[in-house]
Amino acid sequence: MDRLVYTALSGLRGAMTAQTATANNLANATTIGFRSDRVDFEKLMLKGSGLETRAPTSGEVIDADRNPGAVVHTGRSLDVSMNGEAWLAVQAADGTEAYTRRGDLSVVPSGVLQTGDGFPVLGQNGGPITVPPADKIDIAPDGSVVILPAGSMDGLTQTVDRLKLASPVGTETRKGTDNLLRVKDGGVLPADLDATVQGGSLEQSNVNMTQALVDMIENQRTYEVQSKLLSTVRDLDEGGASLMRLPN
Repeated sequence: MDRLVYTALSGLRGAMTAQTATANNLANATTIGFRSDRVDFEKLMLKGSGLETRAPTSGEVIDADRNPGAVVHTGRSLDVSMNGEAWLAVQAADGTEAYTRRGDLSVVPSGVLQTGDGFPVLGQNGGPITVPPADKIDIAPDGSVVILPAGSMDGLTQTVDRLKLASPVGTETRKGTDNLLRVKDGGVLPADLDATVQGGSLEQSNVNMTQALVDMIENQRTYEVQSKLLSTVRDLDEGGASLMRLPN
């Protein structure tokens, strides 16, 4: 019976992992550029002298739904949506390079260009983009950050840097708990010089609310089934123990 208990426990953990991912998707249904979590389940075969009669599962969030979200027009000069498979390179909290589809950019008092969730945006030279004081900031379709210097009398614009846009096509990538995409086993994606952005617009979350609610109900039912299996195992164990009990 102990093996059946571990099988039921594996099912309970899988249902909880899927429910956690679904809850996170619902919580980020309005987050700019969010890609919904996708749970991956892997079969774990138990090796030993006996027959391989049990195969528990290991479930974790290792990727995201790559389908794009809806693009809405905002008219704000620092709002950009990436076209096609392009992702915006940012500096993660640990200092490594990661990628996002979130394009609600802003310039902090120090002059660093960052995303709406606070990650510095990386330029073609690999470092965070720093914008000097300017009367106007625009982002060109090729990702170039163009400014009109503060107090400029001639009206001539200057190109500060260019957003690093990369495509993960052909490279194995994984989504982290911070909603950033990274190259599996480390490394960085090369800049895609043909990638473009659409200014004055933002890509919305690609979470399907209806499907997320259906998934939540299914995960709850799966958890209940596994819980009932544990109760059945307990009853079987008690029945077997009563048969082995010596009469008074």
